[in-house]
Amino acid sequence: MIKDTSQQDLAIKPQNSKFTRATLMALVTVAALTSLVYAANEWTDQRLSIDKLRVKTSLVERGDLFRDIATTGKIVAANAPVIYSTELGQVTFQVKPGDMVNKNQAIAKIYSPELHSTLKQAMTRLQSMVSDVARSKLEARRSELKQKQMLELAKVELDAARREFNRGTLSNEKNLISKKDFEETQDNLVKAQLTYSHAQQETQLNKDTVAFEIENKKLAVTTQKIAVIELQRKVDELDITSPVAGIIGNWLTEQKAQVAANQPLMTVVDLTAFEAELNVPESYADELGIGMPVEVNVGGAKLSGKLVSISPEVSNNQVTTRVRMNDISRTNLRQNQRLSARIILEEKQNVLMVKRGAFIQSGGGKTTYLVQEGLATKLAIQTGASSISHIEILAGAAEGDTIVVSDLALFKQEASVFLN
Repeated sequence: MIKDTSQQDLAIKPQNSKFTRATLMALVTVAALTSLVYAANEWTDQRLSIDKLRVKTSLVERGDLFRDIATTGKIVAANAPVIYSTELGQVTFQVKPGDMVNKNQAIAKIYSPELHSTLKQAMTRLQSMVSDVARSKLEARRSELKQKQMLELAKVELDAARREFNRGTLSNEKNLISKKDFEETQDNLVKAQLTYSHAQQETQLNKDTVAFEIENKKLAVTTQKIAVIELQRKVDELDITSPVAGIIGNWLTEQKAQVAANQPLMTVVDLTAFEAELNVPESYADELGIGMPVEVNVGGAKLSGKLVSISPEVSNNQVTTRVRMNDISRTNLRQNQRLSARIILEEKQNVLMVKRGAFIQSGGGKTTYLVQEGLATKLAIQTGASSISHIEILAGAAEGDTIVVSDLALFKQEASVFLN
């Protein structure tokens, strides 16, 4: 019977433990140093890394860049005529503010008793002057008849004097009459000739005089007709019509008010002629020019147009400009409607560009970071023209590069930074 296993155990002598302890200490020291180095590297990498979600990047691409100005403004009526009173009188409005009107539609009426009375008086005077011309023509015919009668009598007397002279000549040759009687016949002939000649001249002069007087009276009639036509025009203009198709603005006086001549009555807004009024910072004033293209965004609709006027004055550091838009019939524009616009100052084709970002301010347009495989390396660049959405890259970056366009303050001017 076996009591235990003591007889099977083999006693082993312990070896020298000096080497084992030294080796163990060396291993522990190496492990500690490795841990310290790893921890230091981990601490260093943590300080130079940035969460990539906090960094905005953009691809450098080639395309057309438009140097432009972003601004705001409002819709204004390019044609909003003010309607004035034509004469002194009482006004009666036939439309109300906000009413739609057509061109030449009656919108107001002026009641002017004085003007109506003046017109009636002028018409009566015209009729009187026309009658006077007719009377003058009758008198001219009567005078012409009288002058004709005088001329014919002078002709009869001249013929009689000639016959008497002829008889006297024959009788004188035959010594049948005295010399005195013969000379008397000569004198009578001369008198008859003078009388006839004067009668002819008097007849012609009378005809010219009558014609001159009648012509003067006709001219007076014509002048009076012009006066009547002018008065009739003024009376017709008492019925005021709209010069354009549009909408009635504001009344500038009260209904049934007594108004003076040329007093403002109301405004009419032409709905077919709207323009955009833009306020541009005065720093861009020298770069603006008539005819520059403009993109207008109003009520979600984009319209194209061009600058048609630039104010010579600066108000509140702003320069006021006007834009005439194309094809506004497709949009429902309203007076004073707010809008945003982009004035295109210059178009540059086939240039390197990158999306606009805060790196322009924080890096002064001279520095950014090139991103490659999670590492952002500091990059010196040169920028050029800028638009609302893009910046031109003149040097430092190539097409296809990815660069940081967000605020560079996160990078603390480091030469390279990890993006994790």
